[in-house]
Amino acid sequence: MYRPGHLGVSLLAFAPIGYLLVALGSPLASVMTGGAMLWLAMLPDVDHRLPVIRHRGPTHSLLFAALVGGAFAAVGLLLASLGGASVIAELLGLGAFPGIGLAAFGFAVGFLSVAAHLLGDLLTPAGVNLFWPVGKKYTLSVTRADNTLANYGLFLLGIFAVAVAALLAFQRTPL
Repeated sequence: MYRPGHLGVSLLAFAPIGYLLVALGSPLASVMTGGAMLWLAMLPDVDHRLPVIRHRGPTHSLLFAALVGGAFAAVGLLLASLGGASVIAELLGLGAFPGIGLAAFGFAVGFLSVAAHLLGDLLTPAGVNLFWPVGKKYTLSVTRADNTLANYGLFLLGIFAVAVAALLAFQRTPL
């Protein structure tokens, strides 16, 4: 997939999460999650700029998703150690999630952002090696990565899914 397709898949992955966060009374957490997922949508393609790493290699794996999630969790733990986690958790409205700290929330956002990218690349014949460094490439072989219609179709579908999720969530719990 190209950038529009990856953004669309990220929006599709975010739509139910955003709905849940708003429905549970955390609209700011929803906006922050959506923003982070869009910001990280192209992160696995950093391998295009790294000459020693093959495209769709280590950065296109569940291990990389876990590493990114771990980096976000580490930021949450750092904030907790500095005493700022409770302020941020309160600001984001994460009080609706008893037992889930800022570190777990950060891990989920980082992991899901990369996983959404992997899902987009799974749609292409080239596929991805989800279990790198062991395993094989997986593909659903639905469309070529350079298919303009598929890329913009996914983008529009993602926008539509987020709009519907927002509409339903705000009808359920008005601000």
